[in-house]
Amino acid sequence: MDALEILAQHKLPFAELLGIRVTAAALDRVVAEMAVQPELCTSPAVLHGGAIMAFADTLGAMGTVLNLPPGAGTTTIESKTNFMAPAPSGTTVTGETTPLHRGRRTMVWQTRITTAQGRLVAVVIQTQLVLAPQNTSA
Repeated sequence: MDALEILAQHKLPFAELLGIRVTAAALDRVVAEMAVQPELCTSPAVLHGGAIMAFADTLGAMGTVLNLPPGAGTTTIESKTNFMAPAPSGTTVTGETTPLHRGRRTMVWQTRITTAQGRLVAVVIQTQLVLAPQNTSA
C-alpha cells in the first residue's frame, strides 16, 4: 500500500472542513493544497494565521502517521510558526512537510507553506509525540 492510500484510510474531519487535498505523500514528504476560502480569512481578506497553523499541523501529523509503528498513534506537543507573507482569498496555498527528526518517541516536522507563485507564506516546525499502542484486552 502506498503512502497516499495509507493517508486515505485515516478520516480527518477537520482537514476535510479546511479543504485540504493531499497531492503527494511518502515517508519523508507530504504535499497538500488548500484553497484560501473567505471563511478561512481575516480582514483584509487574507488567510487567517490559525488556518495556516492548522494546515501545517495536519501535514506534520500525516507525515508522522506514515512513519508510526503498527498500532501507534500521535499527537502534537509543540508548534512554532513564522509568518512571512499573506495568502489572499481566492488563491490556493501549498504545504510541504519534511522530517527534521524521526525518533521512537517523537518526530519533528518542518512545513513550508507557499502561494501558487512560490512566495513563502509561513514556516512551521512542530513536534509530534508517538503514542504507544493501547492494550485493548481487559
